[in-house]
Amino acid sequence: MSEELAGRLTDFGHALRVRVYFEDTDFSGVVYHARYLHFLERGRSDLLRLKEIGHRALLAGDFGEAMAFAVRHMELDFLRPARIDDILTVETTTEKLGGARIMLSQRILRDGDLLVAAKVKIAVISPEGKPMRMPPRVLAALAPAATGKDSAVTSS
Repeated sequence: MSEELAGRLTDFGHALRVRVYFEDTDFSGVVYHARYLHFLERGRSDLLRLKEIGHRALLAGDFGEAMAFAVRHMELDFLRPARIDDILTVETTTEKLGGARIMLSQRILRDGDLLVAAKVKIAVISPEGKPMRMPPRVLAALAPAATGKDSAVTSS
């Protein structure tokens, strides 16, 4: 996968640049609030992709048992609007990692200005929708970046 297309891994996690298109906006050229969810999802998916943890591979059981990630809870803070033709950066950081869940912090910025802040709780589930634990390879790949503070990997 092209680093250009999927963003890039960073010291803090992942960064993805996205352009705001007409389809992302309301009649006034401001990004419709639900479209930010799409931008955030692309950031999470491309983080996984660059960590070589593809959604298809997870579901196929390439890491052990078949599994998937599902958003369980999300908190969003809309601080400033984005507009048509803006170039945004979606940043994704693993905050806390447990056996069956992932806590992510995501930000959407324009030229360094924070537009949207999100806290995302991800559940690890079986194809039947039941909670399950992450395989060690997936846990290791998604571990929080070392930031000088305590790593936040738990056994939950």
